[in-house]
Amino acid sequence: MQSRAPRGGMPGHGCQGRAGCRSGGRDAGAGPGARGSFPGRSGPGARGPPGQSPCAMSGAPGGRRPTFPGLPGERVLEEAAGARQRRGNGGGSVPGTLLCTNHRLAFLPGQAPGSRGLLHSEDEVALPCIHKLVAASSFSKPKVLTAASTLKFIPEELAVFCRDFRLLHFCFPENGLAPQAFRVANAIAQAREAAAWLGDAADGWASPGEAPPEEEEEDEEDEEDGSSTTLLFESLRDWEEELQRLGAAGWRVSAVNERFDMAPSLPQYLWVPSGLLDHDLKRTFAHFQERRVPRLCWHHPAGGDLLRAASFHPASEPGSEDVRCLEELLLGGRGPCVLADTAELPTLADIQLAHLRLRELCLPGAVAEEKWLSALEGTRWLDHVRSCLRKAVEVASLLAGKRCSVVLQEPSDRDLNCLLASLVQLLGDPHARSLPGFQSLVQREWVAAGHPFPRRLGLLCQDSPREEAPVFLLFLDCTWQLLWQFPADFGFTEAFLLALHDSSFSPYFSTFRFSCQRQRGHSSLPRLPSQTYRPMGGWQDPGGPRGDPHPCSFPPVWAWGRRYTRQQREQFRNPAGPPGPAGSLISGTPAEPCPWGGPRLVLTLAKGSLCPHPLPWWSRPPPRPPLRGSPPGSQGTQGGLLGTRQPPPGLLLPCTAGPCVRLWHRCYLRGLPQEQRGRLAPSLAGLAEELQLLQERLRAWNLRRPH
Repeated sequence: MQSRAPRGGMPGHGCQGRAGCRSGGRDAGAGPGARGSFPGRSGPGARGPPGQSPCAMSGAPGGRRPTFPGLPGERVLEEAAGARQRRGNGGGSVPGTLLCTNHRLAFLPGQAPGSRGLLHSEDEVALPCIHKLVAASSFSKPKVLTAASTLKFIPEELAVFCRDFRLLHFCFPENGLAPQAFRVANAIAQAREAAAWLGDAADGWASPGEAPPEEEEEDEEDEEDGSSTTLLFESLRDWEEELQRLGAAGWRVSAVNERFDMAPSLPQYLWVPSGLLDHDLKRTFAHFQERRVPRLCWHHPAGGDLLRAASFHPASEPGSEDVRCLEELLLGGRGPCVLADTAELPTLADIQLAHLRLRELCLPGAVAEEKWLSALEGTRWLDHVRSCLRKAVEVASLLAGKRCSVVLQEPSDRDLNCLLASLVQLLGDPHARSLPGFQSLVQREWVAAGHPFPRRLGLLCQDSPREEAPVFLLFLDCTWQLLWQFPADFGFTEAFLLALHDSSFSPYFSTFRFSCQRQRGHSSLPRLPSQTYRPMGGWQDPGGPRGDPHPCSFPPVWAWGRRYTRQQREQFRNPAGPPGPAGSLISGTPAEPCPWGGPRLVLTLAKGSLCPHPLPWWSRPPPRPPLRGSPPGSQGTQGGLLGTRQPPPGLLLPCTAGPCVRLWHRCYLRGLPQEQRGRLAPSLAGLAEELQLLQERLRAWNLRRPH
């Protein structure tokens, strides 16, 4: 931040003090300190004639502002009607009302009086997503606002630096907005500090009998389009349906953890070998950290199985019966077992540091232009993306080329295992690259598997900063790299990934509010009435007892209709992608038998090479059968772990060389003025608005021309 910007403006801001905001400003008609309320609420803050919603008052022509689509339990703390939001790099700004609620900062652009429009995602930011709040005026240096700071001047501009790389600018014209600007700036700083909405179910974000306006009108139409459903993996039926799709013979769904008494952070249902009874399975939990036992997460049609587990417990001393159960779980006569740990991947501290450096670098004026590329390399973010992709390619190639089991191991099994298991399936399973398939993948490998979203995204005030590490955002970047290299193989677009990236900081969805399935079930929130969600429509109950037909509190993030219009959601689907949703896996050519030994051989995958590795409870490794060839190395190509075989149908092998890993511009450079753009591709409405702005400027320029 510079010490003083010209006329009180902030770096990268097109509105320079009052002079830049004066044009087009209008008196809101609301008195100083006027506060908003919500439909159905009454009290001292309510304004207007009896029976009229206070939310439809003030700020728009005729003394009324557009309806604010507030959620039950949300309160407007302060508002500034007549404020303007700077948009794009053309110098234009949009008039509207700036609102600070107890959960978010929202800007309502001018609309028709009394309209019931959806609050667009570009016009709001959840309070926990605000990284820094800066106020500036013509007579003072820009000041970073916190709950403990004292604002000693009337702000003419507010810059909101978001943790999702957005940079929002608001300016206040001189039309009597000074008191409102002062109060709304202080309210944002105070509310941001007190925003402990995660884990707090007292407020209740959605009424069971109330659905968003657009969803009510569109559910019926969406149910007719035949779109596939997203499995939430909160019911036995979801797990059985997906296991059947995978065609994983020799595996079954176990309800051994149905009460979360065996492993609190694991889901209720697990995929385990059919020959292992639940009574025997219970013997294995104590021998893994956090009691997270190996379980199936994907089956390749060529015969390979992908499992994930926590590291072996260091104090584990299994007896003979426990050893039998452990070896049945890990080996089970399925061929050699390959242990692939995450030691080669970046640590959580590395990911957090790289993300912080990247966010600072992508702010206006962070470094000199000629040093920007070297500074980008210094963040090491792209190095972390590359290492994750390379490891996933090695595992996917091994599963596709050899009939064996690969066990992903991480000390906690809740962070990098989620990332690696998801990337391997994106590379090898065409269904995971469809829109509903990708959403189901996130539900199974992240949400149900117990990734601690609140801690890793830094959304809990009481968490230690050392626990923050955006592993999920790193996964989205890796997914974007695959989408960029193989655009025709994905059923979704960059706009979808951007929406998911930004929604991770949103307080409206259960997906990112809790750290495991047990937390979701034990909260005071009602359970979800159904187990599948139509990605472009509403809830469906596939069977069993019927609950409330409307969305309960905290629906999953896949309820896109709560934040995005139908036109925006249509841009989530890739028209150039595979035709129709993918169903069962493509069988292709069966994998050749593993030439490195029998079913009791255990190998470790490190730096692209395989080497024998005894299990911890083996005092000495069992006799190894003669090898018919040394385990080859892998460079992530069609050679390496694929041997001489051609890659099977549906397997993606991305290039992980340095020049092939790119910066996700549309996500990370949104804070730069020259890169300002929304989350979505240009729409007809957006182009029409831009055309109108250009025409107005042309007319103004013609009037100033000497005749």
